[in-house]
Amino acid sequence: MSTTPKRSARSIFHGWVAGLCPLLLAAAQVCAVEKPVSFVNEVVPVLTKQGCNGGTCHGKSAGQNNFKLSLFGFEPDEDYERLVLEQRGRRVSPAAPDESLLLTKGAAIVPHGGGKRLEPGTPAYETLRRWIAEGLADDFADAKRPRLTGITIEPATRLMKAGETQKLSVRARFSDGETRDVTHLATLEPNTKGMAVIDEHSGSVTMGTLPGTVAVMARYQDKVSVFRATLPLGAPVGALPPERSFIDRAIFARLREVGVPPSGLCDDPTFLRRTTLVLAGRLPHVEEVRRFLADADPNKRAAWIDMLLESGEYADTFANYWSTLLRNRRGDLDGTRDPSHMRGNFAFHGWLRESLYRNKPYDRIVREVLTATGGSAEAPPVTWYRQVHSQIMQTEDSAQLFLGVRIQCAQCHHHPYEQWSQRDYYALGAFFSQVDRTASPSRMAEFTVSLKRMAPEAVHKKTGEKLKPAAIGATAPALTADDDAREALADWMADPKNPFFAKALVNRYWKILFNRGLVDPEDDMRDTNPPSHPELLEQLAAEFVRSGFDLKHLVRVLVNSSTFQMDSAPNAHNGPDTQYFSRFYARRLSAEQLLDAVNAVAGTTDNWANQPAGTRAVQLPDNSYNTGGILREFGRPDSSTACTCERQGNASLGQSLLLATSDQVQGKLANPSGTASRFAKDAQRSDADKLEELYLGAFARKPTEQEVRIARAHLAKAAAASARVPAATLQRAWEDLVWAVVSSGEFLVNH
Repeated sequence: MSTTPKRSARSIFHGWVAGLCPLLLAAAQVCAVEKPVSFVNEVVPVLTKQGCNGGTCHGKSAGQNNFKLSLFGFEPDEDYERLVLEQRGRRVSPAAPDESLLLTKGAAIVPHGGGKRLEPGTPAYETLRRWIAEGLADDFADAKRPRLTGITIEPATRLMKAGETQKLSVRARFSDGETRDVTHLATLEPNTKGMAVIDEHSGSVTMGTLPGTVAVMARYQDKVSVFRATLPLGAPVGALPPERSFIDRAIFARLREVGVPPSGLCDDPTFLRRTTLVLAGRLPHVEEVRRFLADADPNKRAAWIDMLLESGEYADTFANYWSTLLRNRRGDLDGTRDPSHMRGNFAFHGWLRESLYRNKPYDRIVREVLTATGGSAEAPPVTWYRQVHSQIMQTEDSAQLFLGVRIQCAQCHHHPYEQWSQRDYYALGAFFSQVDRTASPSRMAEFTVSLKRMAPEAVHKKTGEKLKPAAIGATAPALTADDDAREALADWMADPKNPFFAKALVNRYWKILFNRGLVDPEDDMRDTNPPSHPELLEQLAAEFVRSGFDLKHLVRVLVNSSTFQMDSAPNAHNGPDTQYFSRFYARRLSAEQLLDAVNAVAGTTDNWANQPAGTRAVQLPDNSYNTGGILREFGRPDSSTACTCERQGNASLGQSLLLATSDQVQGKLANPSGTASRFAKDAQRSDADKLEELYLGAFARKPTEQEVRIARAHLAKAAAASARVPAATLQRAWEDLVWAVVSSGEFLVNH
């Protein structure tokens, strides 16, 4: 329906109301001292506050019970049509406002599937009633209507006590210079359920008992603001680990503020195992452990970090991470495998690995992905465009991957938790409007990416408006048909003043290393999901830009901090902490790490199709190897999305059963060339020496006296029975010990 007929219908309707109900004119005169109720600034916010236009009610895409509203009232023009003109205006009755279905259903006077949403006599009810009684005014297009320019919530931050209540005040700024209290119209929502209770009616927040920080979002129309409440633990913070950098200063200052004493530094075996798993994707070798533990150099930790960063294993580990996020997969649909994709997959993975090994600046890596042109043989990053093949996917993946912004919602409506509109979404997508994919005559290339000679632009899905390329929050650059708009996008990303690019990357790497982002989830950076340490995020981003977007430098700075090297074991106070990094947050090994670690301890290897002998799981180039066993059960991603959430770290019964009973694990334990067989046949070395080797390889530490005693008792029992079948009995005993190690909680976790 075009705009003109809509306005005509409204004019006819308003004339009918005035002619049929002259009493309304008298009512309007009585109420002349009051400003008329604004449909946009008051009625729609009331519907939002009561949940009527939420995603589970009338705001969902199909509506509810033949009545649809725009999500959170972001399209008030459409809401007016549906409330007033749809179904012959049966939902509102200006002649008898109290009989309007909008009120009787909302107040549950007549049956309503959504339950009671309005209470007669309350401000929300009276606002709707007045609007109906005043004649259903529509001020959407009224040039005199004050436009909302922003909102603020007061106070912005506060330290609170358990059970304490804080009354919030939400104030809106309008284009006419007026500031109004809209607390009664604003929606309040905490970002962490369970830490605080929100009373929508009073506009207050009550803290629970769990120490930490909770962000409370206030939303009024399409604007948001955030109140941050912190419940300190309040414990005395005495001795701290050494401050090695600005990272430690920021972390420790916050710990002192909230009264959470940190754990001490981890010991050498823990450090060695932790850093090797994180940076090289493997366990440290037995001889590496012996040398490191015997080294008395006070700088040996920094030297070990440098060695790992210069290794090919570092490149393998981070190429595995980026290859997954950049959707380097075979098959266009979940569960499919397309063998013809192999050449492009291998080339793209190899390009990523080489870029990381050579420490190519991050902004250059991103530029080469975004602007890839040609075929995958000569330009491997072009493979990204195979899976990310539509303008929608290119828009959303580039925003999420490189800017930390989940802009997907803005394709259909204004982002519910951010400032991004549909115009922002389609303007960003216009950077990719020239991209053209054509089938390639060469099997090596699979397809070719080229540019259509056209002025870059995108069409707004709802309005039909043609939009020029513009980065989010930035003005549109002057581009012609002779320009590659993607180059302009890459220029904007690499600009030191870009408010998203560097922050998104440092936050992403913080999550890789610390198991929780400063903003978490790490690719959902927005005002309503604030960082735990805002100043630290700013400092890290500035350091990354100063370094020339040097990824190895960033990792070196992070891993050399005392914050990274703290013990994962909680002290008497910091066990509940999940936000302040008062200890290292332990995590389960990834599927690739676990398979490689089992092989390392069991003394076995895997054979992979089209891969050299000895290839580790962390080196596998794409998703085609996720066919079963440890890789599948422990959640190796299928690269179907650009979200790290595809990689699940949860424990399951299936994982326990696989470690206990699967042919894959049992075959490794019983391998004739494996560790158990080798130990059983070796009569020259003592059991104590063999146990030390086993524990050094699995945990980077020697076994405790109790572990040695239990293991030797098990071996002695096997030796007593070895008169009948000596070799087999002793090997099974060693298999039991190797299995006990690789299925232990200590082995399965990077702590």
